[in-house]
Amino acid sequence: MHVTKSAWKIIMKCFSILTSISLLFPVLAFMPNQKIGTSSRLNAWVDDAIGVTAPVGFFDPLGLSANKSDETMALYREAELKHGRVAMAACLGWYVTAAGVHPAFQSTLSSDPLLAAQQLPAVGWLQFVLGCGAIEFLAEQIKLQPGYVPGDLLGAAQWVDNSDEGWVGYQNREINNGRLAMVAFMGIFVQDLKFGNYGDQIFRN
Repeated sequence: MHVTKSAWKIIMKCFSILTSISLLFPVLAFMPNQKIGTSSRLNAWVDDAIGVTAPVGFFDPLGLSANKSDETMALYREAELKHGRVAMAACLGWYVTAAGVHPAFQSTLSSDPLLAAQQLPAVGWLQFVLGCGAIEFLAEQIKLQPGYVPGDLLGAAQWVDNSDEGWVGYQNREINNGRLAMVAFMGIFVQDLKFGNYGDQIFRN
């Protein structure tokens, strides 16, 4: 399977547009929160210490949580954790590649991650898709276990609960770092796509 340069440019252009639109959402943090429903279910999430941290508190400027069930809110939390973890891994992988570390494919891939994605052979993409699929399959099986907590794929909730301040602090750090990584990766991607800068832009000479 080979993607032509013209097709790749179209794909990158579409992704750039979607990324640029996504960058607008952090701005909404400065908008006043819409009135949120006062149901006891939602209050349980609003008052939940997990992910509700200063200075933002319960962050929902678009009111997406209004009148949502516990099941839907759990789905939102699951999605936030998953996207945050992927974004953190993506930021790490981006700068490992940009540093010139290429252990696979005889180290022939470019240090520019976007160019390296074009150079990656079909077998590499196949491994990537199958690997992600395997993780998703295992995650869905884990969700079937009784007492499953959104995002807790390792079963830590079976050993410690949210009465432990240390455990709550760990969860908050993971969520906040994931949120930062999602915004950061969008900026990293646009920086390379628009300006061709893919490495360290802070400490470079």
